[in-house]
Amino acid sequence: MAEEVLLFGLWASPFSRRVEMALKLKGIQYKYFEEDITNKSPTLLKHNPIHKKIPVLVHNGKPIAESQVILEYIDETWEGHPILPKDPYERANARFWAKFIDEKYLPGIRNALSAEEKQHENAVKEACEVLKHLENEIGEKKYFGGEAIGFVDIVANIIGFWLGITEEISGTKLLTREEFPKLSNWADVFVSSSGIKENLPPRDKLIAYLRTRLGTRSTDASK
Repeated sequence: MAEEVLLFGLWASPFSRRVEMALKLKGIQYKYFEEDITNKSPTLLKHNPIHKKIPVLVHNGKPIAESQVILEYIDETWEGHPILPKDPYERANARFWAKFIDEKYLPGIRNALSAEEKQHENAVKEACEVLKHLENEIGEKKYFGGEAIGFVDIVANIIGFWLGITEEISGTKLLTREEFPKLSNWADVFVSSSGIKENLPPRDKLIAYLRTRLGTRSTDASK
């Protein structure tokens, strides 16, 4: 019986793209289903009845939800390009930084890009402090995973590609090369890497899509 791998996602979602990156790095064949987040399909709701969100991976009829959980499942299920390190300490460290990105970076960036004028300066300062931690972590490494793209790199796609787009929309610049040279260099290398660049959404299309959802600070649409 042929192996069945299904992915329910959204083209503009960095979380959905995380899963696609991992599948493609591993060389796994899969069938993709585009979801309308304003009108979610009964199949998506069936496979993820708790959170009712994308992405959802369905492997031989068994659904797995939450992008980081899916990444770990992919790495444990299929051989090929390793996503998580084999060393237990390095593995734990990768999980720590991936969790840091979703729990600290994401809220911080949202606040910085959408805060009203009085809170904006402090929100930007706090977001930059979060980025500084990531700047220190990447250090002199090519990728967070060392010489090859790994778990933290895939999770950090939201910085490598999506941050620049949301900066353009909001008019707030956070990731400057002057303040974060190492993280900026990582972003350049990451988005141009084989297995990543061909799996990124068209920039202009994504900007137009996010403008309709996020608005801009200059028009007060983000309030």
